Amino acid sequence: MHLLRHGEVHNPGGVLYGRLPGYHLSERGRAMARRVAEVVAGRDVVHLRVSPLERARETAQPLAEAFGLEPTIDDRVIESASKFEGQRFAINDGALGRPAAWRHLRNPVRPSWGEPYGQIAARMLAGAAAARDAARGHEAVVVSHQLPIWTTRLHVEGKHVFLHDPRRRQCTLCSLTSLHYRGDRLVRLTYSEPAGDMIPLADRSAPFSSGGRHEEPAVP
Repeated sequence: MHLLRHGEVHNPGGVLYGRLPGYHLSERGRAMARRVAEVVAGRDVVHLRVSPLERARETAQPLAEAFGLEPTIDDRVIESASKFEGQRFAINDGALGRPAAWRHLRNPVRPSWGEPYGQIAARMLAGAAAARDAARGHEAVVVSHQLPIWTTRLHVEGKHVFLHDPRRRQCTLCSLTSLHYRGDRLVRLTYSEPAGDMIPLADRSAPFSSGGRHEEPAVP
């Protein structure tokens, strides 16, 4: 089962768009989505499950066309909710520079500014399990978002999601976090970046970004 992060979004204002409607893929984001479809074209994908947000559905479209699949829209794999939606998250000219926003930052472990990490992991795992069951014996792709995918990965690896450093999330645009099962037992997790060469250098060195292509070791 492959957890696919959406492609680059057209966001000239640099805001945290979260679950807000109206944020679509950029031209580069559409190219990223096509690249992913080309890379996985030879796989045995029989099920496609997608977040309801526009950027996820647009990322899924080339896959749907390549495999002749009708995507299943699933609210459980949507982006996490945040109090800072629609705002720039910066110190000098963003939400962090306004004292009124500081009350939302009182508890980073929960976190206090948005949907609890435990809740994100629970709903994502439920959506992922439904995709796995729908594709049993074959492969499935779930198109979601960075934090939900990263939260799921930390959970299945047995790591403490509440203490993770957002700057070290390994989940670039249009990356694939793949969960390998033997029956119902997760035996391996791999990570790849089919569109890694299409990510601008400035974005690759920024927080929430990571570069390169490699596999992760087996899940304990």
